[in-house]
Amino acid sequence: MGDMTFGGAIEALKRGCKVARKGWNGKGMWIVLMPALKLPAHSTKELGPKVNDRTAKHIGVDTPLDSQPYISMWTAEKQWQPGWIASQADMLADDWMILSEGETMSV
Repeated sequence: MGDMTFGGAIEALKRGCKVARKGWNGKGMWIVLMPALKLPAHSTKELGPKVNDRTAKHIGVDTPLDSQPYISMWTAEKQWQPGWIASQADMLADDWMILSEGETMSV
């Protein structure tokens, strides 16, 4: 999809799309909306996914995880950056675009 506003980018994120700005300096950068995640406590005897050691260290082994949705960025260094926050320039830009699955920016 072509250029759009930040509002359009937010709506695309809510639909599960990867979005990016043409104006970003780094190549291959994009953002996604990570959905809410609920997991049983690390100490659970249930089979399947549960809170991992790293998280249990901070919230306790008997505390289930209740993670709210957040925006995460895939950086130019190919690193995951959770909790991305838009700058003033990002919010006012009209060069937002939806990236197809598997597509990377070559700006």
